[in-house]
Amino acid sequence: MHNGFCHTVKGASHETSGTPCQDYSAYRTYDRYSIAVVADGHGSKKHFRSDVGSRCAVESAIETIEEFYSDPGFEDAMLANHEDIIKRIEKQVIARWNDKIQEHFDLNPVTDKEKSPFTDEQFKELHTETFYGTTLIAAVMNELFTFGIQIGDGSLVTIFDDGETDMPIMYQESAPANITASICNSNAIDLFCSFFIDDKYPMAVYVSTDGLYTSFNSEYDFLDYHTIITSRLADFDSFDPVILKNLTKRAHYGTQDDISISCVYDEDAVEDSIDIIQQAVESNKQRALSRKAEELANIEKQRLKMAMAKSRHIVYQDNEDDDEDED
Repeated sequence: MHNGFCHTVKGASHETSGTPCQDYSAYRTYDRYSIAVVADGHGSKKHFRSDVGSRCAVESAIETIEEFYSDPGFEDAMLANHEDIIKRIEKQVIARWNDKIQEHFDLNPVTDKEKSPFTDEQFKELHTETFYGTTLIAAVMNELFTFGIQIGDGSLVTIFDDGETDMPIMYQESAPANITASICNSNAIDLFCSFFIDDKYPMAVYVSTDGLYTSFNSEYDFLDYHTIITSRLADFDSFDPVILKNLTKRAHYGTQDDISISCVYDEDAVEDSIDIIQQAVESNKQRALSRKAEELANIEKQRLKMAMAKSRHIVYQDNEDDDEDED
């Protein structure tokens, strides 16, 4: 049986500026499959409705995947030619998103306040889609295969019953909102990344916006965090408030950015592998301590190296001064 959770937390920077949260998250579980989705609106001046855009992107992904799964032959088609089917899903998500934001635009004309940061010439150069610009990550899992799509920054993590964690799509570094990969771009279909796994069944899949990844010191720590969460999924009701509290702390004292995470998982697989996952948590702690010790050793080594270089410079300078005195 599949279960899931999602959280979206407003970042301190948006609380201070009084701007809305740009993130949106959701998950769905069904008899045959489950979906985890997050989106991160760009939030810059020209993307002034990206909070709406992120919600529309999440809804579009869920509705599109539901539509594809309504075809009884979908799973067989995916196994036979997943690249073609995934590309069709991406195209449908974009089309559905455009329909949703156009409907919102028609019902909510741009206000004078929204126009005020622009000159008339600047505003005329903007396309409607730009107002709603956002990233999007969606992951789908069932017993036959797991796949995901992503446009823009953020992360996707899979965890298997042997405790292995993986990021099947490399983390996309964030960039200024005017050049980052976005569903609002005219060439959005060429900017999607995807993955497909049918030879190994993950017990849990996580998707998150870049505010979570950038709140960690390293990718190791980021992946270890997901292992810790997975180790507590068997008792999730009591652990869920802990996750929310931690995300809120990261959104306020880390990067101060909005943070969203969504997860779907197989309850039976988690329960069967709980001892292995807990062992992985302890092993990760030991490796983290080793990395910390190595990091401190390298810092000390660098400090000694700089001190020696400084000492040699002082000796060299003293010798030069002695030579000048002899002259």
